[in-house]
Amino acid sequence: MINAVLVFNNSGQPRLTKFYTQLDTSVQQRLISEIFTLVSHRPNSACNFLPLPPLLANSSKSTSASEPHNDTPSIVTYRHYATLYFILISTSTESPLALLDLIQVFVEALDRLFENVCELDLIFNFETLHAVLGEMIVGGVVVETALDKVVEGVKGQGKVAKRPVNEGSRTGGVSLSAFRAGPELPNVWAGR
Repeated sequence: MINAVLVFNNSGQPRLTKFYTQLDTSVQQRLISEIFTLVSHRPNSACNFLPLPPLLANSSKSTSASEPHNDTPSIVTYRHYATLYFILISTSTESPLALLDLIQVFVEALDRLFENVCELDLIFNFETLHAVLGEMIVGGVVVETALDKVVEGVKGQGKVAKRPVNEGSRTGGVSLSAFRAGPELPNVWAGR
């Protein structure tokens, strides 16, 4: 199960925070700060998977010591594109590689909807950001990973905002042309 989806910029300002498990607001704020600190200080050559900081791992443990709990959040999976960090917090039952693919599909869907998405698109069109996430994940469970279906679902909702004519060519966007050199992503969720 996916417990949270977070998007930060390089300065640590959250651009999206979606929690699928109930946490106190103070715990959420400390977790957001701690995860950004961990992720932002890692070198680019480091692995994209981290163990969850003790803050959330301790707060979500089962009350019964004898009963094993598979839904305890335990893994942080992230990917850094240009000026944004895309982060998923999940249980150990999810495949970290499948989560990386999920992040890739999420970013590609945003790229198709905004045509070279940038941080300003996420700030001013947060409805579209949430609509894309809602098409892909419901209640912490991945329901759709087919890029075309996600994009069509969001367009069908009418949640895509059009840019003004004078903003057609911006710099600083997240371009995925470097990631498209390989074969297309499979539309199969490999988790569980």
